[in-house]
Amino acid sequence: MSAAATTLRARVETRTLIVLVIALPVILWMASEIEMNLFMAFVLWALIVVRTVLHDNPVVVRGTVVALVVWAILLPFLQEEGGGFLEDATLALAYTSFALGLNIIVGFAGLLDLGYVAFFALGSLTAGWFMSGFFSGAGGGEGFSLLVGEPASTLPGIHMNFLLVIIIAVVITTIAGMLIGLPTLRLRGDYIAIVTLAFGEIIGRVVINGDEITIGGEKLTNGRQGITPVDKIDLPFLEPFQSLELRPWYFVALAIVVIALFVNYRLRDSRLGRAWIALREDEVAAASMGVPLVKTKLLAYGTGAAFGGVAGAFLASYLNTVNADQFAFSFSIFVLAMVILGGIGSIEGVVLGAIVLSFINNNLIPDVFNDYPSKIGLDFDLTELSFGIFGFLLVIMMVLRPQGLIPERRRKMELVEHIGTGATTGVGADEETPHEARA
Repeated sequence: MSAAATTLRARVETRTLIVLVIALPVILWMASEIEMNLFMAFVLWALIVVRTVLHDNPVVVRGTVVALVVWAILLPFLQEEGGGFLEDATLALAYTSFALGLNIIVGFAGLLDLGYVAFFALGSLTAGWFMSGFFSGAGGGEGFSLLVGEPASTLPGIHMNFLLVIIIAVVITTIAGMLIGLPTLRLRGDYIAIVTLAFGEIIGRVVINGDEITIGGEKLTNGRQGITPVDKIDLPFLEPFQSLELRPWYFVALAIVVIALFVNYRLRDSRLGRAWIALREDEVAAASMGVPLVKTKLLAYGTGAAFGGVAGAFLASYLNTVNADQFAFSFSIFVLAMVILGGIGSIEGVVLGAIVLSFINNNLIPDVFNDYPSKIGLDFDLTELSFGIFGFLLVIMMVLRPQGLIPERRRKMELVEHIGTGATTGVGADEETPHEARA
């Protein structure tokens, strides 16, 4: 490594340490505001420090991930059962599953998807169809149930076990993801974004106007009235979940995230993951090296969509409703902001970005900062400026830390250490740079 590269890396590490030191009081302040246990907040900060400082040690990285899972398991036992923190934490975990799914499409494969809300809608509708009384004519009007207990098994409509509904949601959203991928096979960059945006808007319009579409005498959706109530999760050997007992919901959401993390790590390090990364870096070069573009792109869309469908089905049961207003274009931007904030392509970064933005959106803006304008003589609701605040945060991130909170290794090398921008690309580095990149 050249002397210049060594000096630059030292500067980056010093800056990172300063940020970590400043982060401690910020994390403790945020924990107090969102009613989080301060000791657990300090432990979280310590784990982030270890993961950030020793990021080159694979054993430490894996150990930190395991420690974070253990931390997440212990967290609800140190919080009030029906408190606001557990409610916000459960939503944050659901959003994390959305972000991990979108990261496969945007971060791994480099395909800009602005219609991810469509998979949220399809997953929620799946739960609405098969976990409620929406299809009132099922079973001759007496209802159809499968692997659920009372009272759901005695009610009209279709009532299936949550695990079966998840499988159905995965199948539906995976097929939808591949269908959205078909028109984009010959497109790149902004044109992919336009097509996916259109797909998301089409699904949103279908949800709103689906009450005018009948199949077999049954409406496709319930329009703006929504589908409610949706059955609570009823897992084998456990009592049906209750709205005010939040720990079971939290653990189901945590299990979804853990499975999503496992799949993400295995896919990233697999042959398919390397094909996605090659596609992201240079599509022409990837095709010339034998990467099957059609198969690779469709698998990226289908896999990412599946996680959106699972999280959508979970939220439908957790929120007890499937409402057309949930499926706005702004949701796609919200999830994309999580990916950008955490670090495009970085699994740990996406998790952090999703949790941070979720708590800002669901707790800090409406509950903590909302009365600040009135203190300085202004009369407006701060929640109306939520997406303006997110946009401001993204602009700050692009200026100060464009690689994200926890950057993916390749992007950090390109954006911070400028490795890979030397003799091979003709952008002002010395001749040693290509060898550093390969090392």
